[in-house]
Amino acid sequence: MKKRIVVVGNGMAGLRFVEELTAAAPGRFDITVIGAEPQVAYNRVLLSPLLAGEIGTDDVMLKPAQWYADRGVTLVTGRPATALDTAARMLTIEGGETIVFDACVLATGSKPIRLPLPGADLNGVVTFRTLADVDAMTAYAQSGQPAVVIGGGLLGIEAAYGLARAGIEVTLVHVMDRLMERQLDAEGAEHLNAAIAAKGIRVLLNAETTEIIGSDRVEGIGLSDGTRIGCGLVVMAVGVRADAALASAASLEVKRGILIDDTLETSAPGIYAIGECAEHRGACYGLVEPAYEQAKVLARRLAGHEATYGGSVPAANLKVSGVPVFSAGDFIGEGAEILVTRDAGLGAYRKLCVKGAQLVGAVLVGDTTDALWYLDLIRSGADVAGFREALAFGRAYAEAA
Repeated sequence: MKKRIVVVGNGMAGLRFVEELTAAAPGRFDITVIGAEPQVAYNRVLLSPLLAGEIGTDDVMLKPAQWYADRGVTLVTGRPATALDTAARMLTIEGGETIVFDACVLATGSKPIRLPLPGADLNGVVTFRTLADVDAMTAYAQSGQPAVVIGGGLLGIEAAYGLARAGIEVTLVHVMDRLMERQLDAEGAEHLNAAIAAKGIRVLLNAETTEIIGSDRVEGIGLSDGTRIGCGLVVMAVGVRADAALASAASLEVKRGILIDDTLETSAPGIYAIGECAEHRGACYGLVEPAYEQAKVLARRLAGHEATYGGSVPAANLKVSGVPVFSAGDFIGEGAEILVTRDAGLGAYRKLCVKGAQLVGAVLVGDTTDALWYLDLIRSGADVAGFREALAFGRAYAEAA
Protein backbone atom coordinates (compact mmCIF):
# COMPACT_ATOMS: atom_id res chain seq x y z
CA MET A 1 0.00 0.00 0.00
CA LYS A 2 1.31 3.44 -0.94
CA LYS A 3 2.19 5.86 1.84
CA ARG A 4 -0.37 8.66 1.97
CA ILE A 5 1.05 12.18 2.03
CA VAL A 6 -1.04 15.33 2.24
CA VAL A 7 0.53 18.70 1.42
CA VAL A 8 -1.26 21.68 2.94
CA GLY A 9 -0.49 24.63 0.70
CA ASN A 10 -0.07 24.82 -3.06
CA GLY A 11 2.35 27.72 -3.22
CA MET A 12 5.93 27.70 -4.44
CA ALA A 13 7.22 25.62 -1.49
CA GLY A 14 4.45 23.03 -1.65
CA LEU A 15 4.79 22.58 -5.40
CA ARG A 16 8.58 22.27 -5.23
CA PHE A 17 8.22 19.52 -2.60
CA VAL A 18 5.81 17.60 -4.86
CA GLU A 19 8.21 18.05 -7.79
CA GLU A 20 11.14 16.74 -5.76
CA LEU A 21 9.22 13.80 -4.27
CA THR A 22 7.65 12.60 -7.52
CA ALA A 23 11.06 12.80 -9.20
CA ALA A 24 12.88 10.99 -6.37
CA ALA A 25 10.26 8.26 -5.89
CA PRO A 26 7.83 8.16 -8.83
CA GLY A 27 4.66 6.22 -8.12
CA ARG A 28 5.59 5.32 -4.55
CA PHE A 29 3.30 7.76 -2.74
CA ASP A 30 -0.36 8.69 -2.75
CA ILE A 31 -0.09 12.50 -2.69
CA THR A 32 -2.91 14.98 -2.10
CA VAL A 33 -2.28 18.74 -2.33
CA ILE A 34 -4.68 21.19 -0.66
CA GLY A 35 -4.64 24.76 -2.00
CA ALA A 36 -6.58 27.60 -0.39
CA GLU A 37 -6.50 29.77 -3.52
CA PRO A 38 -8.63 28.84 -6.54
CA GLN A 39 -5.67 28.75 -8.94
CA VAL A 40 -2.90 26.24 -9.42
CA ALA A 41 0.48 27.23 -7.95
CA TYR A 42 1.94 30.46 -9.31
CA ASN A 43 5.11 32.51 -8.98
CA ARG A 44 4.54 35.32 -6.48
CA VAL A 45 7.84 36.92 -7.50
CA LEU A 46 6.20 37.87 -10.81
CA LEU A 47 3.19 39.70 -9.36
CA SER A 48 4.81 43.12 -9.89
CA PRO A 49 5.39 42.72 -13.66
CA LEU A 50 1.88 41.25 -13.86
CA LEU A 51 0.49 44.36 -12.16
CA ALA A 52 2.57 46.52 -14.49
CA GLY A 53 1.08 44.79 -17.51
CA GLU A 54 4.48 43.52 -18.65
CA ILE A 55 3.32 39.88 -18.56
CA GLY A 56 0.01 38.02 -18.52
CA THR A 57 -1.59 35.75 -15.93
CA ASP A 58 -0.53 32.62 -17.82
CA ASP A 59 3.10 33.71 -17.42
CA VAL A 60 2.98 33.47 -13.63
CA MET A 61 1.49 29.97 -13.49
CA LEU A 62 4.04 27.30 -12.56
CA LYS A 63 2.38 24.00 -13.50
CA PRO A 64 -0.98 23.28 -15.18
CA ALA A 65 -3.53 21.04 -13.47
CA GLN A 66 -2.67 18.28 -15.95
CA TRP A 67 0.88 18.16 -14.58
CA TYR A 68 -0.47 16.98 -11.21
CA ALA A 69 -2.80 14.46 -12.85
CA ASP A 70 0.01 13.02 -14.97
CA ARG A 71 1.91 12.21 -11.76
CA GLY A 72 -1.07 10.74 -9.94
CA VAL A 73 -1.26 13.71 -7.57
CA THR A 74 -4.72 14.74 -6.34
CA LEU A 75 -5.02 18.53 -6.44
CA VAL A 76 -7.72 20.37 -4.47
CA THR A 77 -7.95 24.14 -5.02
CA GLY A 78 -10.10 26.83 -3.43
CA ARG A 79 -10.75 24.77 -0.29
CA PRO A 80 -8.47 25.67 2.62
CA ALA A 81 -7.67 23.24 5.42
CA THR A 82 -9.75 23.94 8.52
CA ALA A 83 -8.49 21.43 11.09
CA LEU A 84 -5.54 19.10 11.65
CA ASP A 85 -5.79 16.11 13.99
CA THR A 86 -2.22 14.96 14.58
CA ALA A 87 -3.22 11.93 16.69
CA ALA A 88 -5.78 10.56 14.23
CA ARG A 89 -3.62 11.74 11.30
CA MET A 90 -6.57 13.38 9.65
CA LEU A 91 -6.98 16.72 7.87
CA THR A 92 -10.33 18.47 7.47
CA ILE A 93 -10.86 20.89 4.60
CA GLU A 94 -13.54 23.47 3.86
CA GLY A 95 -16.85 21.73 3.29
CA GLY A 96 -16.18 19.12 5.97
CA GLU A 97 -14.30 16.56 3.85
CA THR A 98 -11.61 14.66 5.75
CA ILE A 99 -8.35 13.24 4.43
CA VAL A 100 -6.46 10.52 6.29
CA PHE A 101 -2.69 10.57 5.89
CA ASP A 102 0.52 8.88 6.96
CA ALA A 103 2.56 12.08 6.72
CA CYS A 104 1.51 15.72 6.48
CA VAL A 105 3.60 18.55 5.03
CA LEU A 106 2.58 22.05 6.08
CA ALA A 107 3.49 24.61 3.42
CA THR A 108 0.96 27.26 4.38
CA GLY A 109 3.25 30.20 3.65
CA SER A 110 2.68 33.66 5.10
CA LYS A 111 -0.10 36.18 5.47
CA PRO A 112 0.37 39.89 4.81
CA ILE A 113 0.39 42.15 7.84
CA ARG A 114 -2.37 44.76 7.97
CA LEU A 115 -1.61 47.75 10.18
CA PRO A 116 -4.40 48.42 12.72
CA LEU A 117 -4.83 52.02 11.60
CA PRO A 118 -8.00 54.12 11.75
CA GLY A 119 -9.64 53.70 8.34
CA ALA A 120 -7.87 50.42 7.56
CA ASP A 121 -11.20 48.79 6.67
CA LEU A 122 -12.17 51.39 4.06
CA ASN A 123 -12.75 50.41 0.44
CA GLY A 124 -9.52 50.96 -1.45
CA VAL A 125 -7.18 49.48 1.18
CA VAL A 126 -5.49 46.34 -0.12
CA THR A 127 -2.44 44.16 0.46
CA PHE A 128 -0.01 42.83 -2.17
CA ARG A 129 0.36 39.11 -1.85
CA THR A 130 -1.97 37.19 -4.15
CA LEU A 131 -3.42 37.18 -7.66
CA ALA A 132 -6.66 38.44 -6.10
CA ASP A 133 -4.75 41.43 -4.71
CA VAL A 134 -3.36 42.19 -8.18
CA ASP A 135 -6.88 42.05 -9.63
CA ALA A 136 -8.12 44.46 -6.96
CA MET A 137 -5.22 46.88 -7.53
CA THR A 138 -5.71 46.77 -11.29
CA ALA A 139 -9.40 47.58 -10.90
CA TYR A 140 -8.68 50.53 -8.60
CA ALA A 141 -5.89 51.76 -10.90
CA GLN A 142 -8.39 52.22 -13.71
CA SER A 143 -9.84 55.17 -11.81
CA GLY A 144 -6.59 57.03 -12.43
CA GLN A 145 -6.43 58.33 -8.84
CA PRO A 146 -3.06 58.54 -7.06
CA ALA A 147 -1.95 55.63 -4.87
CA VAL A 148 0.03 55.37 -1.66
CA VAL A 149 2.08 52.30 -0.84
CA ILE A 150 2.94 51.84 2.84
CA GLY A 151 6.17 49.87 3.29
CA GLY A 152 9.60 50.18 1.71
CA GLY A 153 10.59 46.53 1.72
CA LEU A 154 10.67 44.38 -1.39
CA LEU A 155 6.89 43.95 -1.64
CA GLY A 156 6.21 47.64 -1.18
CA ILE A 157 8.73 48.69 -3.81
CA GLU A 158 7.39 46.11 -6.25
CA ALA A 159 3.81 47.27 -5.66
CA ALA A 160 4.84 50.90 -6.24
CA TYR A 161 6.72 49.97 -9.40
CA GLY A 162 3.81 47.97 -10.79
CA LEU A 163 1.35 50.81 -10.16
CA ALA A 164 3.71 53.41 -11.62
CA ARG A 165 4.18 51.30 -14.75
CA ALA A 166 0.39 51.10 -15.00
CA GLY A 167 0.33 54.90 -15.23
CA ILE A 168 -0.63 55.77 -11.65
CA GLU A 169 0.94 58.56 -9.58
CA VAL A 170 2.54 56.71 -6.63
CA THR A 171 3.94 57.78 -3.27
CA LEU A 172 5.95 55.18 -1.34
CA VAL A 173 5.88 55.77 2.43
CA HIS A 174 8.38 53.98 4.68
CA VAL A 175 8.80 54.31 8.43
CA MET A 176 12.52 53.43 8.37
CA ASP A 177 15.47 55.57 7.29
CA ARG A 178 16.22 53.52 4.17
CA LEU A 179 14.55 51.14 1.73
CA MET A 180 14.92 47.37 2.10
CA GLU A 181 16.78 47.71 5.40
CA ARG A 182 16.80 43.93 5.87
CA GLN A 183 18.63 43.36 2.60
CA LEU A 184 20.68 46.51 1.99
CA ASP A 185 23.18 48.70 3.79
CA ALA A 186 22.67 52.47 3.86
CA GLU A 187 24.64 53.30 0.71
CA GLY A 188 23.15 50.45 -1.29
CA ALA A 189 19.70 51.66 -0.29
CA GLU A 190 20.55 55.20 -1.44
CA HIS A 191 21.42 53.87 -4.90
CA LEU A 192 18.13 51.98 -5.02
CA ASN A 193 16.21 55.04 -3.82
CA ALA A 194 17.69 57.15 -6.63
CA ALA A 195 16.84 54.51 -9.23
CA ILE A 196 13.24 54.27 -7.99
CA ALA A 197 12.80 58.05 -7.91
CA ALA A 198 14.03 58.15 -11.52
CA LYS A 199 11.03 55.99 -12.42
CA GLY A 200 8.67 58.67 -11.16
CA ILE A 201 7.93 57.17 -7.74
CA ARG A 202 7.92 59.63 -4.83
CA VAL A 203 9.69 58.14 -1.80
CA LEU A 204 9.15 59.39 1.76
CA LEU A 205 11.46 57.92 4.42
CA ASN A 206 11.15 58.23 8.22
CA ALA A 207 7.44 58.64 7.54
CA GLU A 208 4.97 56.98 9.91
CA THR A 209 1.40 56.52 8.69
CA THR A 210 -1.09 57.20 11.50
CA GLU A 211 -4.45 57.08 9.72
CA ILE A 212 -6.25 56.36 6.48
CA ILE A 213 -8.67 59.14 5.64
CA GLY A 214 -12.12 58.69 4.10
CA SER A 215 -15.79 58.02 4.79
CA ASP A 216 -16.80 55.02 2.68
CA ARG A 217 -13.63 54.68 0.66
CA VAL A 218 -10.04 55.92 0.76
CA GLU A 219 -9.46 59.63 0.23
CA GLY A 220 -5.91 59.89 1.61
CA ILE A 221 -3.53 59.10 4.45
CA GLY A 222 -2.19 61.06 7.39
CA LEU A 223 1.41 60.97 8.66
CA SER A 224 2.70 61.52 12.19
CA ASP A 225 4.15 64.93 11.27
CA GLY A 226 0.72 66.16 10.16
CA THR A 227 1.26 65.67 6.43
CA ARG A 228 -1.79 64.63 4.43
CA ILE A 229 -1.46 62.81 1.10
CA GLY A 230 -4.52 62.46 -1.11
CA CYS A 231 -5.09 59.12 -2.86
CA GLY A 232 -7.75 56.66 -3.95
CA LEU A 233 -5.79 53.50 -3.20
CA VAL A 234 -3.67 52.44 -0.22
CA VAL A 235 -1.50 49.34 -0.51
CA MET A 236 -0.27 47.92 2.80
CA ALA A 237 3.02 46.15 2.13
CA VAL A 238 4.58 46.24 5.59
CA GLY A 239 5.66 42.62 5.74
CA VAL A 240 4.30 39.16 6.30
CA ARG A 241 4.02 36.73 9.19
CA ALA A 242 4.05 32.97 9.09
CA ASP A 243 0.62 31.43 8.56
CA ALA A 244 0.72 29.05 11.52
CA ALA A 245 -2.95 29.17 12.54
CA LEU A 246 -3.69 25.58 11.50
CA ALA A 247 -0.59 24.29 13.30
CA SER A 248 -1.30 26.32 16.43
CA ALA A 249 -4.89 25.02 16.61
CA ALA A 250 -3.46 21.49 16.35
CA SER A 251 -1.22 22.19 19.39
CA LEU A 252 2.03 22.09 17.43
CA GLU A 253 4.86 24.17 18.86
CA VAL A 254 4.75 27.63 17.30
CA LYS A 255 6.82 30.74 17.95
CA ARG A 256 7.27 33.15 15.06
CA GLY A 257 6.63 30.16 12.80
CA ILE A 258 5.99 26.42 13.11
CA LEU A 259 9.02 24.99 14.91
CA ILE A 260 10.94 22.36 12.93
CA ASP A 261 14.13 20.41 13.54
CA ASP A 262 16.91 19.48 11.10
CA THR A 263 14.67 16.77 9.62
CA LEU A 264 11.94 19.38 8.91
CA GLU A 265 9.69 17.60 11.44
CA THR A 266 7.46 19.59 13.79
CA SER A 267 6.74 18.79 17.43
CA ALA A 268 4.34 16.06 16.27
CA PRO A 269 5.75 12.90 14.64
CA GLY A 270 4.96 12.62 10.94
CA ILE A 271 4.00 16.29 10.62
CA TYR A 272 6.49 18.44 8.71
CA ALA A 273 6.70 22.11 7.74
CA ILE A 274 8.61 23.91 4.99
CA GLY A 275 8.82 27.40 3.55
CA GLU A 276 7.69 30.68 5.03
CA CYS A 277 5.45 29.07 7.66
CA ALA A 278 8.40 27.21 9.24
CA GLU A 279 10.87 28.37 11.89
CA HIS A 280 14.23 26.58 11.97
CA ARG A 281 16.85 27.39 14.63
CA GLY A 282 15.15 30.71 15.32
CA ALA A 283 14.97 31.76 11.67
CA CYS A 284 11.89 32.29 9.52
CA TYR A 285 13.07 32.69 5.94
CA GLY A 286 10.92 34.91 3.78
CA LEU A 287 12.76 33.92 0.62
CA VAL A 288 12.19 31.31 -2.07
CA GLU A 289 15.60 29.63 -2.06
CA PRO A 290 15.50 28.38 1.57
CA ALA A 291 12.00 26.98 0.92
CA TYR A 292 13.33 25.08 -2.09
CA GLU A 293 16.26 23.76 -0.06
CA GLN A 294 13.88 22.55 2.65
CA ALA A 295 11.58 20.94 0.06
CA LYS A 296 14.47 19.00 -1.45
CA VAL A 297 15.74 17.74 1.91
CA LEU A 298 12.29 16.62 3.03
CA ALA A 299 11.56 14.87 -0.27
CA ARG A 300 14.84 12.97 -0.05
CA ARG A 301 14.11 11.93 3.53
CA LEU A 302 10.62 10.69 2.76
CA ALA A 303 12.00 8.84 -0.26
CA GLY A 304 14.33 6.94 2.09
CA HIS A 305 17.60 8.83 1.63
CA GLU A 306 19.84 10.38 4.29
CA ALA A 307 19.40 14.15 4.32
CA THR A 308 19.28 16.90 6.92
CA TYR A 309 18.71 20.64 6.79
CA GLY A 310 21.30 22.78 8.54
CA GLY A 311 19.87 26.19 7.67
CA SER A 312 20.33 28.59 4.78
CA VAL A 313 22.58 31.57 4.12
CA PRO A 314 20.15 34.49 3.72
CA ALA A 315 20.47 35.73 0.15
CA ALA A 316 18.31 37.84 -2.14
CA ASN A 317 19.06 38.04 -5.87
CA LEU A 318 16.30 40.21 -7.27
CA LYS A 319 15.35 42.77 -9.84
CA VAL A 320 13.64 45.43 -7.75
CA SER A 321 11.60 47.77 -9.91
CA GLY A 322 13.88 46.92 -12.80
CA VAL A 323 17.04 47.50 -10.73
CA PRO A 324 19.27 44.44 -10.11
CA VAL A 325 19.83 43.98 -6.36
CA PHE A 326 21.74 41.25 -4.51
CA SER A 327 22.61 40.74 -0.87
CA ALA A 328 23.87 37.75 1.05
CA GLY A 329 25.27 36.78 4.42
CA ASP A 330 26.54 39.38 6.88
CA PHE A 331 26.32 42.39 4.56
CA ILE A 332 26.65 44.92 7.40
CA GLY A 333 30.04 43.44 8.21
CA GLU A 334 30.64 44.63 11.76
CA GLY A 335 34.25 43.84 12.59
CA ALA A 336 34.97 42.85 8.99
CA GLU A 337 37.18 44.45 6.35
CA ILE A 338 34.91 46.34 3.95
CA LEU A 339 35.68 46.48 0.23
CA VAL A 340 33.63 48.96 -1.82
CA THR A 341 33.53 49.82 -5.53
CA ARG A 342 31.31 52.45 -7.14
CA ASP A 343 30.54 53.24 -10.77
CA ALA A 344 28.48 56.42 -10.98
CA GLY A 345 28.15 56.12 -14.76
CA LEU A 346 26.49 52.71 -14.52
CA GLY A 347 24.75 53.47 -11.23
CA ALA A 348 26.48 50.42 -9.75
CA TYR A 349 27.54 49.81 -6.14
CA ARG A 350 29.38 46.81 -4.71
CA LYS A 351 30.22 46.13 -1.07
CA LEU A 352 32.04 43.03 0.15
CA CYS A 353 32.70 42.04 3.77
CA VAL A 354 35.78 39.93 4.47
CA LYS A 355 36.73 38.36 7.79
CA GLY A 356 40.09 36.65 7.92
CA ALA A 357 40.38 34.85 4.61
CA GLN A 358 36.65 34.42 4.03
CA LEU A 359 33.99 36.43 2.28
CA VAL A 360 31.09 36.67 4.76
CA GLY A 361 28.70 39.15 3.13
CA ALA A 362 27.97 41.12 -0.02
CA VAL A 363 25.70 43.83 -1.40
CA LEU A 364 25.41 44.55 -5.13
CA VAL A 365 23.13 47.21 -6.62
CA GLY A 366 22.88 48.01 -10.32
CA ASP A 367 25.20 45.25 -11.52
CA THR A 368 24.75 41.73 -10.13
CA THR A 369 26.78 39.87 -12.75
CA ASP A 370 28.96 38.11 -10.18
CA ALA A 371 26.23 37.59 -7.56
CA LEU A 372 26.11 33.79 -7.72
CA TRP A 373 29.90 33.54 -7.59
CA TYR A 374 30.01 35.68 -4.45
CA LEU A 375 27.19 33.60 -2.96
CA ASP A 376 29.13 30.39 -3.60
CA LEU A 377 32.18 31.89 -1.85
CA ILE A 378 30.07 32.89 1.16
CA ARG A 379 28.28 29.56 1.45
CA SER A 380 31.38 27.42 0.97
CA GLY A 381 33.61 29.48 3.28
CA ALA A 382 36.30 29.37 0.59
CA ASP A 383 39.73 30.88 1.22
CA VAL A 384 39.87 34.14 -0.78
CA ALA A 385 43.32 35.24 0.38
CA GLY A 386 44.94 34.27 -2.94
CA PHE A 387 42.81 36.71 -4.92
CA ARG A 388 41.87 39.16 -2.17
CA GLU A 389 43.18 42.21 -4.09
CA ALA A 390 41.02 41.39 -7.12
CA LEU A 391 37.94 40.20 -5.22
CA ALA A 392 36.03 43.46 -5.48
CA PHE A 393 36.45 43.58 -9.27
CA GLY A 394 34.58 40.36 -9.94
CA ARG A 395 35.14 36.76 -10.91
CA ALA A 396 37.06 37.35 -14.15
CA TYR A 397 39.67 39.55 -12.48
CA ALA A 398 39.92 37.29 -9.44
CA GLU A 399 40.42 34.11 -11.47
CA ALA A 400 43.05 35.85 -13.58
CA ALA A 401 44.81 36.86 -10.37
